[in-house]
Amino acid sequence: MRIAFRLLARPLFCMLFAAHLGASAVEIVRIPKPEFEGDRRYDYPLQLLQLALSKSGTEYRIQTAEIAMNQERQVLEIEAGRTIDVGPIPSSAEREARLLPVYIPINKGLLGWRLGLIRKGEQGLVAGVNTLDDLKRLRLAQGQEWPDTQILRANGIDVITAPKYEGLFKMLTGKRFDYFPRSMMEIWDEQALNAETLEVEPHLALHYFYDSYFMVNRQNTRLAKDIRDGLEKAIADGSFDKVFQDYFGERLRKARLDKRTVIELRNPLLTPGTPSNRPELWYDAKRGR
Repeated sequence: MRIAFRLLARPLFCMLFAAHLGASAVEIVRIPKPEFEGDRRYDYPLQLLQLALSKSGTEYRIQTAEIAMNQERQVLEIEAGRTIDVGPIPSSAEREARLLPVYIPINKGLLGWRLGLIRKGEQGLVAGVNTLDDLKRLRLAQGQEWPDTQILRANGIDVITAPKYEGLFKMLTGKRFDYFPRSMMEIWDEQALNAETLEVEPHLALHYFYDSYFMVNRQNTRLAKDIRDGLEKAIADGSFDKVFQDYFGERLRKARLDKRTVIELRNPLLTPGTPSNRPELWYDAKRGR
């Protein structure tokens, strides 16, 4: 009986040990929690990150942080190696120095294509804006720590700021400012959440060369390499573009950029790492892809 037990126990032990090794081999990757209930800005980067990691050759499991955090808090947490490991961080020279960026624009540059949220029925405030000088006469707002604030101010535009993202919508409704530039990725969801008071302005678009990268702690070179390798494979096999079109195709059609007045702005935040020599990584409004 003892021999039989040992013969049975050995394969069972081996199976349990192998299962333990398999479980321990899974790498946990922690990502930011959205800033508030209904915040959909992280849906697309999460799916893109899942796609990249699935092609990396390493088994990863993604977990969402328990605490909501804004952009600057994300940078601090990744830099300190605390509550998150990677975030879709809008770029700046300072952030790229503090963190390790994967230089593939997550949104193909859509972060730099801006439409405006305005109060319902106030299209007349923007209808006559056709130049940068015209734009300077509007009251605009952005987040206090957003690089976009620096970009707009570098172009001579006065910008009202607020520390909390959700507070900006209340400020717009309360007439603290008149025009809230938002990326084409975000604006439709944001308008839907504020449908009783806000609308998407139909005449104007702002454009500057800009986007977010996945950024990790500077010591986490393995994770950065796995994300980069996975994204490159997704670009090569077309799955990156498929995810992009699934999320943003309809939003881009609704934007009707070909019917809008586009004001080009310069971006002083571009760094030498910006992959501006790879046009396949950036959305081309003329070609629609």
